[in-house]
Amino acid sequence: MLRFRATLAYDGSAYQGFQRQAEGIPTVQWAVECAIRKITKQDVTLLAAGRTDTGVHAVGQVITFDVEWRHDPAVLLRALNAVLPDDIALQDIQRQDGFHPRYDAVSRRYCYTVIHAPQRHPLWHKRAWYVHQPLNHNVMQQTAAAFVGQHDFAAFGNPPQGSNTIRQVFASSWRYEQQEQIQIYRYTVEATAFLHHMVRRMVGIQVEVGRGALDFSQFMMIFQSADLARNQFIAPPQGLVLEKVRYSDDNE
Repeated sequence: MLRFRATLAYDGSAYQGFQRQAEGIPTVQWAVECAIRKITKQDVTLLAAGRTDTGVHAVGQVITFDVEWRHDPAVLLRALNAVLPDDIALQDIQRQDGFHPRYDAVSRRYCYTVIHAPQRHPLWHKRAWYVHQPLNHNVMQQTAAAFVGQHDFAAFGNPPQGSNTIRQVFASSWRYEQQEQIQIYRYTVEATAFLHHMVRRMVGIQVEVGRGALDFSQFMMIFQSADLARNQFIAPPQGLVLEKVRYSDDNE
């Protein structure tokens, strides 16, 4: 058996998350495993760096699978992309024995897009969270900076079984741009790992501050409370993209 490592991109709109579920429920893992089975005639189980939720997208998901394969990895890449659905595609593939996409990762980077415009924009419908009023970019930068460092993020999500809620955030910032009448706010965050719904809750509460529903001191009070029940602000999934998973052997 050979272990292959691949980078996977997908539009998560049509899928009930990444992880395989009951038979008949469309997930990204199910679709990729079906494609591998079709090409190699072998049953496989994917391992992934992260399990994205329903409607969440990726351009840098990392997966591995074990198969018998006598040809060049590039042949496998072309063959799999030829049979994968149009909304899923492998970006690269290589042999890497002993590699684990989750446990070997040193950080994950996500990007979330929020837009404001006079009217809803159909082309952004599955790519961003449309908000009805402009946001205060400067105060959102202040909230984003508060996340950097090692903190208890219990107010932003539940931990995996046997884990805790302490996370190290390496980068957290907003970028603002305007395209004609569309105001675009992009949030980028990189951390060792994330709790369930953590990024969406981080975005949700920052948007509340940006629109003036909460002030910075109220935001900090919720953040420091370590109480998930006090943070009911969660952004919808469609604006979220898993951009990059970093490993110690990366060249960059």
